[in-house]
Amino acid sequence: MPKTAPLRLSSSGVDRPPATLAGLLREWLPGQRWFAGKDRPVADLDVLSTTELFPGCLHLLVHASHTPVPSPGGTPPPGDCYQLLLGVREHVSPRLARAYIGRVQEGPLAGLAVYDALQDPRSAELLLERLRHPGATGPLHFEADPSVSVPAGLTPRLLGAEQSNSSLVYGDRFILKVFRRIQPGVNPDLELPGALAAQGCKRVPAPVAWFRTAEPRAATLGVLQPFLPDASDGWARALRALAAGDEFTTEAHELGQATADVHLALAAAFPSASRPLAENDRTAAAMIEHLEAAAHSVPALRPFVPGLRTAFGALVGRDAGPPTQRIHGDLHLGQVLRAGRDWFVIDFEGEPSKPLAERRSAQSPVRDIAGMLRSFDYAARQRRPWRPEWARRCREAFCAGYAARAGWDPRTKHALLRAYETDRAVYEVLYEARHRPDWLPVPMAAIERLAVRGG
Repeated sequence: MPKTAPLRLSSSGVDRPPATLAGLLREWLPGQRWFAGKDRPVADLDVLSTTELFPGCLHLLVHASHTPVPSPGGTPPPGDCYQLLLGVREHVSPRLARAYIGRVQEGPLAGLAVYDALQDPRSAELLLERLRHPGATGPLHFEADPSVSVPAGLTPRLLGAEQSNSSLVYGDRFILKVFRRIQPGVNPDLELPGALAAQGCKRVPAPVAWFRTAEPRAATLGVLQPFLPDASDGWARALRALAAGDEFTTEAHELGQATADVHLALAAAFPSASRPLAENDRTAAAMIEHLEAAAHSVPALRPFVPGLRTAFGALVGRDAGPPTQRIHGDLHLGQVLRAGRDWFVIDFEGEPSKPLAERRSAQSPVRDIAGMLRSFDYAARQRRPWRPEWARRCREAFCAGYAARAGWDPRTKHALLRAYETDRAVYEVLYEARHRPDWLPVPMAAIERLAVRGG
């Protein structure tokens, strides 16, 4: 085992890293799956806080600055804050080769090798130990539900499928989500599952422990929850059904019921408000703004803009729909798990690209419903020939299941549902164009349907 190098930093850290460390991180960050600014070069890197979490491991909050690019939808933020856990050693063993970032040449860490500590089993074990013993380390605060016992010695493994965060599974009993992109405030992925647990809702694994920072501004950093080892996500289950030529309507109906259960519990946990007709006008205006910004970036969208505008314009003066409330915010088949005969809902962060204040705001539950309906369409297009009737039956079953629990049927809110589904498809076009161009035909098919045939 390589020797752990003694660190020459206090828990309060330093104001700014030596240039060589900044250079290493500037090169390393854009290659990470969770880095949000891949389409914009990193112009500068500032360390906002540095804390020695335990010997051989530094906790950093860094701000990556970008050159702002104006667009019709507004100028995006010039940078983002990221959470890093860096291992520091004299030498890095071959098993950590994929985690290696580089060797520092100057400053307090001169001569030491730096690597991503979340890929180091020993660091992952020590992180769990820190969560098992609530308290503070510098600006970092570790907290836990005293009614839940987390045993020591659980073997960690890092999941590799996530796009926006990093998750560690401990002994197939608990999962720790470490948020990478940090925004000030309480993360909904801690706030909402905690509130749902207090309401007695069993559809969401309740938080067991969590950690946060008080500096430079208060923010949630990670959440530990029970892990469902025998569960499979809705996306994988839907694709298996398609591959086997099976229906998915029973599962979709039950998933609609589960979604309604979560919405009802959230409505009970947080204040909700009726939607005045003027709210529809504001919603339509915001959706049109999103559309214009996306069309500016994706030329393939431009011919459909006039037709898509009608989907949003149809909201004006119509029934405002169900009351606004806290919602999931990014609901799709990949955000639900089936364990036994039950559906569970996970990942309550909302759309990571949106400001935290917006993700924590009350919104129409129709947004979540539209997200799941779009997900059925995505699944149906993963195999040739495409099976639009399979997707249609799933959509109908999901809405029927939702109506059976919620007491209102999303299908009766046609204009509202069409507008939110259109807005989601526009978001998908922009996302696929930037990150997965091969997938762009999937949302573009929906765009054509929604613009030309009216939904």
